[in-house]
Amino acid sequence: MNLLPVWVSLQVAALATMLTLLTGLPVAWALGRRRFPGHGLAETAVILPLVLPPTVLGYYLLVLISRTGPIGGFLARFGVDLAFTLRAAVLASWIGAFGLFVRAAQSGFELVDGSLEDAARTLGRSEWALFWTVTLPLAWRAVLAATVVAFCRAMGDFGLTLVVAGNLRGPDQTMPLAIYDQVQGNRLDLANELSLVTLGLVGFLLLFVGRLSRARR
Repeated sequence: MNLLPVWVSLQVAALATMLTLLTGLPVAWALGRRRFPGHGLAETAVILPLVLPPTVLGYYLLVLISRTGPIGGFLARFGVDLAFTLRAAVLASWIGAFGLFVRAAQSGFELVDGSLEDAARTLGRSEWALFWTVTLPLAWRAVLAATVVAFCRAMGDFGLTLVVAGNLRGPDQTMPLAIYDQVQGNRLDLANELSLVTLGLVGFLLLFVGRLSRARR
């Protein structure tokens, strides 16, 4: 069995999870700890990628990152291509995991005792220091669980990746695409082996999240 797709998927998922953490953490904090005009609209925008068909979401993402799109066209001036590359696979996995991360982390931020934050403010703590020394330490289990779930989602992305990155082959092929190829070629034994590896990795990580949730209670 060729394990290269497993390694590629792990790399793609790691990069996508880093992007998710960097972009999703402030969003989850804002939705969980602040009330502002358009709060409900922002929550809807976060959930939308989770319920849209991957083909619809992938189409609009492809429009943005193709050479004729606003983002892809701009980057093409510097010799950077996004569409139908491994970069697109990372981007697709990030978009797919973002909503899951935000919703899970948001629930942790919502449970933080506001009186503890108020007490820290009376001691002169800035909002930046307050986040790192009070809010995040109290919500860290939820954030960690959200990160693991996002990683699992990124590693298993198929539909969105297929639309914006194409059916990558060779050294750039991710595990879901490799499984798809094996099934299409009627190589069911190889497809089953890769599926079992995926199931084992994701199952182990979700078991970790389950233990973490029980520890919170």
